[in-house]
Amino acid sequence: MAKVIRSKNAGPYEITLDLIFHSKDDYKLVKNSNYFTVDRIAGLYSIEPKDVISIIFFDPATALKMTIRRDIPCGGTGDTDIYGAQQHGPLIDLELEL
Repeated sequence: MAKVIRSKNAGPYEITLDLIFHSKDDYKLVKNSNYFTVDRIAGLYSIEPKDVISIIFFDPATALKMTIRRDIPCGGTGDTDIYGAQQHGPLIDLELEL
């Protein structure tokens, strides 16, 4: 359903996950399903629900943007993805049960 699935830094302490949908129909189906919840994202990323900062649907771009806290600040000791560009993995094989 998504033509783009990506992640990137949203500052040194946060990562943004983007899903851009193929069509308005797919986008509306997902938006109206309530599938992407704080608890679901927290579960996918093995984080606490309080670390899911936002889940925002953006109608003009038929896109979903989710922001989560980084467990290690960008560039900090132990950071393995300084750009946050490899954090969308849990979303790639996700199958929506709508």
